[in-house]
Amino acid sequence: MSVTSPTEHSTDSYLDDLSDFITASPSSYHAAEETARRLEAAGYRRLNESEPFPSEAGGYVVVRDGAVVAWSLPGGELGTQQLPAFRILGAHTDSPTFKLKPNPSTSTDGWNQAGVEVYGGPLANSWLDRDLCFAGRLISDDGETHLVHTDPMARIPQLAIHLDREVNNGLTLDRQRHLHPIFSAGEQASDVMTVLARHVGLTAEEVTGADIVLIDSQRPARFGARDEFFASGRLDNLASVHAGVTALSGFNAQLPDYGDDAPVIPMLAAFDHEEVGSASRTGAGGPLLEEILGRILEALGITTVSERSRVLGDSWLLSADCGHLVHPNYSERHDLANHPRANAGVLLKINANQRYATDGVGAAAFSRWCAAAEVPFQEFVSNNTVPCGSTIGPISATRLGIRTVDVGIGLLSMHSAREMCGAEDPRSLGLVTTAFFSGP
Repeated sequence: MSVTSPTEHSTDSYLDDLSDFITASPSSYHAAEETARRLEAAGYRRLNESEPFPSEAGGYVVVRDGAVVAWSLPGGELGTQQLPAFRILGAHTDSPTFKLKPNPSTSTDGWNQAGVEVYGGPLANSWLDRDLCFAGRLISDDGETHLVHTDPMARIPQLAIHLDREVNNGLTLDRQRHLHPIFSAGEQASDVMTVLARHVGLTAEEVTGADIVLIDSQRPARFGARDEFFASGRLDNLASVHAGVTALSGFNAQLPDYGDDAPVIPMLAAFDHEEVGSASRTGAGGPLLEEILGRILEALGITTVSERSRVLGDSWLLSADCGHLVHPNYSERHDLANHPRANAGVLLKINANQRYATDGVGAAAFSRWCAAAEVPFQEFVSNNTVPCGSTIGPISATRLGIRTVDVGIGLLSMHSAREMCGAEDPRSLGLVTTAFFSGP
């Protein structure tokens, strides 16, 4: 496949590429593999974590389960007094959904259902009456991992209004009783794990571990009177991962020398498990990024505590996660003076209580990167009576001490099975990510 940077894309081609990326990434494990595959097509070398990290010029990528980290090293030699600085785009590969429980298959009144556990904070009602796929990974008894992505085969049906006349006055969904999808019918009970195993050429008996989620089967698409909107599942946060992939892909072809200025090492760090708190071996609260940064510096001969502190002190992390556009039917839920709109630019996310890590210095830097990319930006801050969520930004900043700025494209229907944004905004994020990677 041809791999191009955001500057080489029109809005249409960028959204087509984003659609392909999202479609190829139904689970965090698929997203990490698709990221690595695309970067390998751009000339990056995939590393095994058990091997030494190289110091030679080139692009490198590491996959750990559902997380992926990639970076591009300049050519030439570091001067004796030179220390590099990292420009890290932080994002996450997971999205709110439903995950298969152990022993998931049940049968009630001739309907075969899959037992699921709620993952993160999905808008549960948005998953009703949709054609759903299963996706994720199966682990066979020989220790091999098999990625699986089925065709549409499940549905969480609503109760007909004739059986609940008050449903339009308030829908209540019990997480244990009302959210298990139907996947087949018949008096002879079916087993969902048998069906999933068959998709990858295994038997159910050969599957000894599984991480399987539900996804909406509908493909991403533009809509609106002038096609000014874009709708998709998992925009939060694959739009940010894709921005990092497309921006980073252009750097391996350039490979500038370190030169006389402070060298910049662009990096994408896409974590798993953000939607459930980031506290895992592949989450932002875990050791993944810290370990990889340390190993890169060690390969470059930067080993003292003082040197490493100076490197991290000169580095930046752009925490890219989605934010909220003003909702026209609920405008009172937003801050009175800050109403982000579709196609009006990337959001700069600000919170006095450090739910986002942006400060004044970071805001000024983001303004500079947007100016270099020639894209607009707009501030997002919450209504004081509506607490905001958080991101990997404060977690990574606390763990690493790297100055961090929280940004992202704006959405309506965040955490829905199908979210929406302005059609121009994903490419704007890709362009500002390229400018961020490019230097000061």
